[in-house]
Formats: sequence, C-alpha cells, structure tokens
Amino acid sequence: MPDLRVAVVGSGPAGVYAAGALTRTDGVTVDVLDRLPAPYGLVRYGVAPDHVKMKSVDVALRKVLEQPSVRFLGNVEVGTDVTLDELRRRYDAVVFATGAAVDRRLGVPGEDLAGSFSATDFVAWYSGHPDADLDRFTLGARRVVVIGVGNVAVDVARVLSKTAAELSPTDVPGHVLDVLDASTVEEVTVVGRRGPAQAKFTTKELRELGELANADVLVDPADLELSDADLGAVEADRTLRANLEVLREWSTREPAGRPRRLWLRFWLRPVEVLGVDAVTGLRTERSRLDASGRLVGTGETVDLPAEMVLRSVGYRTLPLPGLPFDERAGVVPHASGRVLTEAGPLTGVYVAGWIKRGPTGVIGTNKSDAAQTIAALLADAPALPRVPERDPDALPALLAARGVRPVEWTGWEAIDAAERELGVARGCDRVKIADRATLLETAARPVTADSGTRPS
Repeated sequence: MPDLRVAVVGSGPAGVYAAGALTRTDGVTVDVLDRLPAPYGLVRYGVAPDHVKMKSVDVALRKVLEQPSVRFLGNVEVGTDVTLDELRRRYDAVVFATGAAVDRRLGVPGEDLAGSFSATDFVAWYSGHPDADLDRFTLGARRVVVIGVGNVAVDVARVLSKTAAELSPTDVPGHVLDVLDASTVEEVTVVGRRGPAQAKFTTKELRELGELANADVLVDPADLELSDADLGAVEADRTLRANLEVLREWSTREPAGRPRRLWLRFWLRPVEVLGVDAVTGLRTERSRLDASGRLVGTGETVDLPAEMVLRSVGYRTLPLPGLPFDERAGVVPHASGRVLTEAGPLTGVYVAGWIKRGPTGVIGTNKSDAAQTIAALLADAPALPRVPERDPDALPALLAARGVRPVEWTGWEAIDAAERELGVARGCDRVKIADRATLLETAARPVTADSGTRPS
C-alpha cells in the first residue's frame, strides 16, 4: 500500500471510527476536520448530561485521535473555510461523516410562535453546543409539551423534570444549571402520535423516567389498550413487551405528591400549536391505525394547555457543498460508502454515519458503518490518483492565509484541562465551556504539567 493521505470531515463517532479503521493500515495518515473547536460530535453535544456511561465512549474516541498518524483540526468548516475541491487537491481521499444536524418540522399552524422550539435546539442548549444561544431558554413555563416518543424526547422530558441539584454532578454548563435552578416547570407531557406498540424509546431510557425523584410519572390506562395487530407486534418484540410492562405498572400507580408531573400520552396527533403571540397550548387529534396500519385521525380533538412546546420528531441531514444529495431520503447517494453522482462514483470521496444512512441506529452502529466505508476506500486505494500536494502543512497554510485558526489536539487538551478545573470547583468531573469565543481563547492557552489532562 503506497502512502495514503485521507481527510475525514467530522469528529463524531462515525468520523473517529473511520479514522480508527484507517490507522490499522500502514502508510495511512489522517486529518480529522471538524467545524467545532472540540471533538466527539454527538457524544459531547447530543448525549444527555446524566448519561455518564454512554458519554464514556469518548475514552475510545480519544485513543484514536491521539494516535501519531492522526491529526485533529477543529474550528474548520468544509464548504466555508475550505472547499471540497481544495481538499481533493491535498488528500488522496476525503470521507464525510458530518451527521444530521437539524430537526424535522411538524408542518402545523403556530409552529413558529414564541415558546415553540425544536428539541434539537433544547438539547444543544443544555449540552453546551457552541452554536446554541446561551440565553435561548428560560424555563419560565409552567406546562411543557414534548412531541415525540423516541429517546431524544425521553431525554428532554427527563432533564425538564430533574432539579438543578440532580444535574449538578454532570458536565452541564453553569448558565444551564442556573436556568434549571430557576425553572417554574410543574408539568411535562410527552405526546405520541401512535400507540405504545409503535414508540421508539428503549426500555432502559423509559425506566429511567420511573426513577425520577422530583416527578410523578403518569400514564392513562386507556392509552395502553392494544389492537390485535399491536398484540402480535408486542409478542414478537422483546423490547416492546418490556416497554408495555413498564407503562402498565405506571398506569396503576397513585401519584406520590412529587413537585412535578410527567405524563406519557399516546394516540394524539398534533394539528396546531395554539396561541396568538406566544404558545398557550397544543391542539391534537385523537388517532388510530386503520386496517392497513396507516395512521388516521378520528376527528376528536384534545387541547393540551402549555406555555412551551418542544418537537422531537426526528433529524434530517442538509446538503453538503460539492456533494450530490438525495432530498427525499436525506442522504448522499452512495454504494458501500462511495459517493455516487449521475455520472458515476466521485473518485476518492466517501461518506459514513448519518449522512450516509440517515439518522438511524445507536452510537455503536457507526462502527460497522464506518468499517464498510473504509473497506471500500482501501480497496480503491491502489487505483486512486495520488495528489501532487502532499505536504502535511499545506492545509494549515491555506487556512492561515484565510485567517482561520484551527484548533489542534493541544488546543483541545487546553479546553479539556480548563473544563476539568471548572469541574473541581463544582465537585464534578468537568463543566463544559459553551461559548465559542471562550473555547477558542482557551484552546490558545499552553497546557502545563500542572494543568494537563487525564483521560476522559
């Protein structure tokens, strides 16, 4: 195998797993680019702060990014700071692993009223994402409706139902903790268009709601009545059976008088966010599945009072400059990770992760997904044209000429050390720095022996 220079765009699980697969072949060097100053993507900015075990996958990701044949270049946005064509002149292959960054909309009246948000924005805010406005949320609402019954909706409902004291041991940023401490939320209602047999949450995520110290979890027994088709689906699926057992147990509980109430509601299809200038509620229509399994409305409406609505109905990917895009499927067309144009494969350009397969699977799914893409890349490697500009400093020089200051691994180590120092002051492992300018300033600091990092 001749020496191979590869650029991986995106430092979340898909991108880092791709880089790791590449490093197992001698002669391959990898630059991992990310538009954010910090690595780890969804692990850092999508996993809920109280899911410490799930977030610990960053230990494995760190080991890849610390390898001598891998270089991290954060704060570099492909398509803005550097084009795909410019990358292709400096790397033999380019792998895009940029994920799905935006939410799906409901498409109902009132969706843009003040107090109506995407769960994606809320997750970004409490996760300290640099793109999130620090003052985006105030939690001055008394009642919140969360639309969706996937794991993200459950995460959002759980965070809303917890106290600041419960989340203080996590890495949640200080400004978020202050807002949670002042929260006036009393009731959170999670709404699903379909029934419990079609809900997408995992049993582990669901059971965590029942462990909330600050909220009673409530379920209407009528929502758990199953059709013959539902009964068949539940019998055939162990997760659904476990979910139904949990929900049925909750439906028999008497409220314990905790400060907050968390309702799980099913068979309610959102039709309008109510309000004039700001949200006052959510109008839903009772729904059911017809004989063909299609969701239909019954004509009966149910209004849920709320001062805040969060939609969590899925993610979608956005087109990337220079790449073809399937608008309907929301992915880059590919064959085993090889990017396909109408004229055939785009030589030396590949995809991995959600931009390749859509927003499906769990973090671990990205490992096999990335392995497939890298297997295709390495099979193609002998025939890939070698780029003439092979100087490792060529891209940093181009970026410097444009006033772009990449955050290299030492910069991330400085951020890591600063966050851990903040954690010491609060009595936790770390406290995230959310502001982009502060992240960049921190990345420029030297890391001394006294302030050096230890593995996450």
